[in-house]
Amino acid sequence: MYDTAAIVLAAGLSRRMGDVNKLLIEINGTPMIRATVSACAALCDAPVTVVTGHQADDIEQALAGLNARFVHNPDFATGQAGSVVAGLNAVPEARTTLVVLGDQPLLDRSALERLLELHRAGDQTRITIPVNGAERGNPLVIPLVLKPALLADKTNPGCRKFTRDNPDKVHRLETQDPGYFTDLDTLEDLKLFQAGRARHT
Repeated sequence: MYDTAAIVLAAGLSRRMGDVNKLLIEINGTPMIRATVSACAALCDAPVTVVTGHQADDIEQALAGLNARFVHNPDFATGQAGSVVAGLNAVPEARTTLVVLGDQPLLDRSALERLLELHRAGDQTRITIPVNGAERGNPLVIPLVLKPALLADKTNPGCRKFTRDNPDKVHRLETQDPGYFTDLDTLEDLKLFQAGRARHT
C-alpha cells in the first residue's frame, strides 16, 4: 500500500474558455496541467492518476516524462462527478488520496504539503476540505477508510454530495491561502490572473 496518492481531474471541456483548453495554458512557461501534476508527483509515492477526457492526447503529451498514469473518462462531457469516480476506481490504494483540480495555477508543492500536514495532524478518518468561510476550496484529502463510501451511492457518487450529507465525516480546514481557491474558468479569469501577476513582478 502507498502512503500518498493523487487524482488530478483533467477531463473537462473548458467550455467557458472558448476554443482554449485551459489546462494547456502556459503559466511561467509551463502548461498549467503539467505544473499541477508535477507538484503532486513531487510528494506522492504513488504514480499520479490523471483523469483525461477532452483532448486527452494533448493532455498526455503535456505530461510526458512525469510519474503519472492515465485513465480516460468516456463520459467527460456530462460533468466532473464521473471523472472523480473514474479516478477513485483507478487510483492505487493509499492511506491518503488527494483529489486535485487541474486548473489551480497557484497550487504548488508547498501548498499540497501544508494541506497534508494539517490533515494528518487532525482526525485522519475524515475528509479534509480547505474552506474560507462559506467558500469551499480544493484539493480534497480522502482517507482510505472513506473511499468505498464515496462510490457507494450509484446515483450521486463522488465527493460533493457525500461531504454535504455527512458533515461529521468532514474536517473543514479554515485557511485564506489563495492556492486552494484560485482557479481559471473563463478568459476573464485568465486576464485578471495575468494582470495580478504582472503587478507583482
